[in-house]
Amino acid sequence: MEMRPFGRLTSVAGAQRRLWSAAVPTDRTESIPVAAAFERIAAVTVRAASPVPSFARTTWDGYALRSTDTAGASSRHPISLEVVGEVFAEEEHAGALGPGETVAIATGGAIPRGADAVVIFEEVERAGGRIRLVRPVRRGERVDRPGHDFPRGTRLVRRGEGLTMTALGTLSACGVAKVRVFARPVVAILPNGNELLAPGERPRPGRIYESNNASLSAAVLAGGGIPQPRPPLPDDPRAIERAIRSALRTADVVLVTGGSSVGERDHLPRVLPKFGPLLFHGIAVRPGKPTLAVRAGAKIVVGMPGHPTSCMANMLWLVLPALRRIGRRPGPGWTVGTGVLGVDALAATPGLTTVVPLRFERGRGYPTNRGSSAITSLTGATAFALLPAGRGRWTRGTRRPVFYLDPPLGSAAR
Repeated sequence: MEMRPFGRLTSVAGAQRRLWSAAVPTDRTESIPVAAAFERIAAVTVRAASPVPSFARTTWDGYALRSTDTAGASSRHPISLEVVGEVFAEEEHAGALGPGETVAIATGGAIPRGADAVVIFEEVERAGGRIRLVRPVRRGERVDRPGHDFPRGTRLVRRGEGLTMTALGTLSACGVAKVRVFARPVVAILPNGNELLAPGERPRPGRIYESNNASLSAAVLAGGGIPQPRPPLPDDPRAIERAIRSALRTADVVLVTGGSSVGERDHLPRVLPKFGPLLFHGIAVRPGKPTLAVRAGAKIVVGMPGHPTSCMANMLWLVLPALRRIGRRPGPGWTVGTGVLGVDALAATPGLTTVVPLRFERGRGYPTNRGSSAITSLTGATAFALLPAGRGRWTRGTRRPVFYLDPPLGSAAR
């Protein structure tokens, strides 16, 4: 079995910087219904074409009236007004209110011409076709004037902003049915290895079920992308090359899992440079050292380790920030904070940065790693730490930098 040594390893910071620089923010856009645009990235700045509300409206159920008609009202000297109609939220009152007149009005209803205030039902007495008021009503009371929420020309959404619940509500309030957003980056996932079976296939001796498709797809979705998982490929350089070329027709990023190291059947180091300049091969990190990447025009191809923990660790600290950059999403997908170790000690690795997945319990972080080949190494992990290369130890109670994964991959930073 032939093995080839790695060349000079790229540092974690160097690999992040090179992949980030190769990740070209997308210019593709699409127009989609506002109701389907939550968390999408606005491709245009949108301003209000009209004020909201566009007419004077009541904020309570009550009676619309002329405030001057209520001057001097008190319990000793009540004022009586004639009810001349009613207005529901979808209606307008025909004509203008005259002196001594009032109109029953529902919340959101248009204020009749001549009226300038509303008194709520609970504050009046009604007898037949008249109401009695025992206090004066101020001009503008219980009334939203046109543009009270926001005037015409208000910027509702800025290009490059994520569309929040509130932003979508303001767009809809202005009558906007569709909004132009940046297209989500497409990520093809190509597992390779003769030992791999697709989930659902019949078990066979010496074969294992492929699991990176599912976990990588989840991470891609969390990063704002569209995953395109493919069936496992054999350890055949021509089949791998054909699959990558096919994937690059539609994908912005191609992730190939397995075959990235220096063994006889690790074909990616020879195949990937055919698609563009090599960014790196071999990172000074544990787990995940056998990782390589190339720039394929405006796209990137990343060769990932086949072992689940190595693959997913590199997805989180290396690929996720680049994917978010392509999709024009802010931030790398995590928030930097600090954490306290809850176990006795954690040793650094000479020459390699160590990625430590962490779960948190009662404010303390506990490593979940059980080895590169164990998918359960990430069970419960919502954050990770990067231990610098060396011979030191991270001891119980020590506070160190921690990268807290953003939802839905993790939880809010502590």
